Amino acid sequence: MIDLKPACDRMIGLLTRVADGQLVSSTPCVEYTVGDLIDHVDSVSRGFTALARKDSAEQTDADGRFSAENLGNGWRDSVTKHVRGLGEAWDDPAAWQGSVSAGDLDMPNELWGKIALTEMVVHGWDLAKATGQPFDLPETTLRACFDHVARFVPNAPVEGLWGPAIDVPDNALLLDRIVAITGRNP
Repeated sequence: MIDLKPACDRMIGLLTRVADGQLVSSTPCVEYTVGDLIDHVDSVSRGFTALARKDSAEQTDADGRFSAENLGNGWRDSVTKHVRGLGEAWDDPAAWQGSVSAGDLDMPNELWGKIALTEMVVHGWDLAKATGQPFDLPETTLRACFDHVARFVPNAPVEGLWGPAIDVPDNALLLDRIVAITGRNP
């Protein structure tokens, strides 16, 4: 079991400091503006919370078209609530047991939890870079994420979810190694 709360708490901290004018700014996740990325984070938070609870009725029907236009008034409160819920849902040891289907993928919940962690860490880094905020996480959180992405991303069951890996030295910071594996230039 991995504690997702540090990554979720860090994401919440970033979200609360995004200025409205930054929603149109570009991000290292090149297909998304800041607002689009926040909409994506909101959607995956709700979806992975449903997976943790093994509640397929609550899974979001994300069509891949994330947009700042979906955020609406009060988005900071609602997205924060969903991100907090994600950390709380995966804090339950039962969330890591068994397997569940999402779309065409049936995978162990342990893997879904690691993917949720990766979403918070990598997109947290994206959001921090795009909005000029610092980004740091505990070593245990980074190590868990790195151990996952180093094995999973090169063999992901859905092609094109991450960009091509960027070469970084083996002695690079752990966070830099994580984002490089996922196609970002640290």
